[in-house]
Amino acid sequence: MAQNVFDTLQERGYLAQVTHEEEVRELLGKPGAVFYIGFDPTADSLHVGHFVQMMVMAHMQKAGHKPIALFGGGTGMIGDPSGRSDMRQVLTVETIKHNVNRFKEQMKILIDFSDDKAIMVDNADWLLNLNYIEFIREIGSQFSVNRMLTAECYKQRLEKGLTFLEFNYMLLQAFDFLMLYRKHNCQLQLGGDDQWSNILAGVDLVRRKDQGASFGMTFKLLTTSAGTKMGKTAGGAVWLDPEKTSPFDFYQYWRNIDDADVVNCMKLLTFMPLQEIEEYGKLEDSAINQAKKKLAWEVTAIVHGQDAANSARKQAEDLFERGGRSEDMPTTEITQAKLDEQVNILDIMHEAGLIPSKGEGRRLIKQGGVYLNDTQVNDFSQVLKSDDFINGEAIIRKGKKVYHRLKII
Repeated sequence: MAQNVFDTLQERGYLAQVTHEEEVRELLGKPGAVFYIGFDPTADSLHVGHFVQMMVMAHMQKAGHKPIALFGGGTGMIGDPSGRSDMRQVLTVETIKHNVNRFKEQMKILIDFSDDKAIMVDNADWLLNLNYIEFIREIGSQFSVNRMLTAECYKQRLEKGLTFLEFNYMLLQAFDFLMLYRKHNCQLQLGGDDQWSNILAGVDLVRRKDQGASFGMTFKLLTTSAGTKMGKTAGGAVWLDPEKTSPFDFYQYWRNIDDADVVNCMKLLTFMPLQEIEEYGKLEDSAINQAKKKLAWEVTAIVHGQDAANSARKQAEDLFERGGRSEDMPTTEITQAKLDEQVNILDIMHEAGLIPSKGEGRRLIKQGGVYLNDTQVNDFSQVLKSDDFINGEAIIRKGKKVYHRLKII
């Protein structure tokens, strides 16, 4: 007999809080439960924090349950105050639509939307045309302001100032649950643990208005063993979009995580059997690198496909284990004519996307973090010369682990 997906999620370390544990476990014990997770389109790509939610959806779908991916075309116009010390930027309708379309494509990485096995909905469909007086009478009357102010998502904002715009957010997210319950018989709302207050509000609203059997469940946020959020680099978030975070950089992020985080990430971000993960967890010292390579390959293969994962792994091994050259290395082509114009190394690094600004490049050079063909660059005004190119190629290295090839065409 197949394992209850509730137990699967618990064993792999996803679960944080559940509203009615026995009822939820019973609901998930047989196929057919309808659940949803909301995604506010605040950027044009999902990131690794969202990926945890997608993995949960995939586990649930594999167990025969039906996911609803709810995109916040409406709520995105307000912005969720949860986990924020400042107000979110208010996005335009056009930006939100563009972001929602990008999310829809990325969701298909893990979720099967064919034959109504899962659906995507946008809360703009019901939120944008709300009659405010009617909404406040019907929905606002169900909420206690005193109780709302005790919610974690509002408490931390009260000192700095909480706008009424944001104060509405909880009502709107609760209303989403009510609408999905009515339209799709959705009984379960899932989300990151920072959504607990909002999820409780939705569960309560469905029970008050429709006397419906509604439940909520949250998952642990993706954090390091030290408790800090994962998925951030010096260059920003680790995105699922290969244009924003290349498959190689994506692979390298997981290849370079702390030893203490490998097992947890294997459980949350791959479908590796727990028994296999346990074996990797026994590795010590330098052998842990084998576990990191396995993790990096598995996550990259899910997000970008096996070919991209193989290419990233080969490139990493060529660069860091076989002397620093790889056919798969990111490359910038440069003409002989441009070289004859005496192009500065800072200009070419900026053009290649290795530095966000020349100021950052100067800082790196000053700190001794830029190399040309394994020779440290010490001069901000150093010019590339034909002699720097061996067989038409030169290698720029930034720090210890970022390599970039220049190729004369």
